[in-house]
Amino acid sequence: MKRRIHIDIARQRLTLLEDDRAVLEYAVSTARNGPGERKGSLCTPRGAHIVRAKIGAGAPLDTVFVGRRPTGEVYSPALAERFPQRDWILTRILWLSGCEPGRNRLGEVDTMRRYIYIHGSPDTVPMGVPGSIGCVRMRNRDIVELFDQVPAGTPVLIV
Repeated sequence: MKRRIHIDIARQRLTLLEDDRAVLEYAVSTARNGPGERKGSLCTPRGAHIVRAKIGAGAPLDTVFVGRRPTGEVYSPALAERFPQRDWILTRILWLSGCEPGRNRLGEVDTMRRYIYIHGSPDTVPMGVPGSIGCVRMRNRDIVELFDQVPAGTPVLIV
């Protein structure tokens, strides 16, 4: 059984495929700036990637991460009010690494060095519409389900 993740920017959908059969599908939110690979673009990178690292296994829903480490905080509306400028990364992180040198790997287009993740978000964040600063946002319960289904090394195609 070969699993892979397919992310469709135009449809704002993430699909988990098993032997080319869709087994799970989620509404997501990719970059408000659209697709793009350059460092500093705040765009979602396209092309072939892999899940380089899985972060947050076993953490409670709404665990807050900064720099890929849990802060000890749990997201709440009160916490959001105290930190209105934070880009919330919650619950789980699938850290992506590009597989195409010159497109999404190495130099000014390196997905991993841009810290591009698939990650959980506050429940108030709209899904199905672009809104992130490059990452692929998901509902917290959805990212937990996906996280538990894929190992590190899972192929990810972003189109």
